Amino acid sequence: MGLGYGSPGGSSFEQQMRAEIIQAANLMNVGKTDFSNFKNSRCNPQYWNRTAGGGFELKPGVRPSAAINDIFVNGQLYAFECAMAMVMILYKATIASIGAEAFDRYFTDLYLWDWNYDSNLQMITTFNKFEMQAGDVVYFRNPDHDPELPEWQGENAIMLGADRYYGHGLGIKSAEEMIASLNRKRVPGSRTSAYLTDEALHPNFDYISGLAARGGVPAVKGNSGKNAVYSRIGVRTYIYK
Repeated sequence: MGLGYGSPGGSSFEQQMRAEIIQAANLMNVGKTDFSNFKNSRCNPQYWNRTAGGGFELKPGVRPSAAINDIFVNGQLYAFECAMAMVMILYKATIASIGAEAFDRYFTDLYLWDWNYDSNLQMITTFNKFEMQAGDVVYFRNPDHDPELPEWQGENAIMLGADRYYGHGLGIKSAEEMIASLNRKRVPGSRTSAYLTDEALHPNFDYISGLAARGGVPAVKGNSGKNAVYSRIGVRTYIYK
């Protein structure tokens, strides 16, 4: 496809954090984390409790920043699917951008499962392919995926630059290569190709830039410290409470 969307813009903080997102994606690519479905996910029990649904819940008394950083240090202890990988990458970039102290203050009670994420990311969705920029999360949809392989209904990926994307389980590829990989997971005989959708996600950089300097008590959480988060990417829509 060879598409080079968007152009660098925004505040200096946004440019810095987008660079950190790309760096975190590259770190995960060279790490030793495995791709898996929720049934076969695994995590480091020193930092996380694995839930019955295959998610990772932060253990009491553990610093959120330490738990996220461990994923990128002890990758061989982890296996997860692509949406969880995107959230991990965004958290890693946030730590690098605002510091561990601020991250630990605001990103408490972490729960990694699919597109569940802390409301302080304030994710923004755009629907114009030509507004995509490096550091965005994009989605390759595979509409005719093999029903025996639901984990390959699509691939969440970080846009690294002009026609370069990182997707957990597929690595760094061009759009054409991503699509070719997904097409190999179609129903046998299918001629309906996977494709890059128009949707892209990125954090609210202006909001996050203020967290490092903001003092006092963190923003109020939802019930029992959990955030109510609405997420949409590709063909999936979820509401978490």
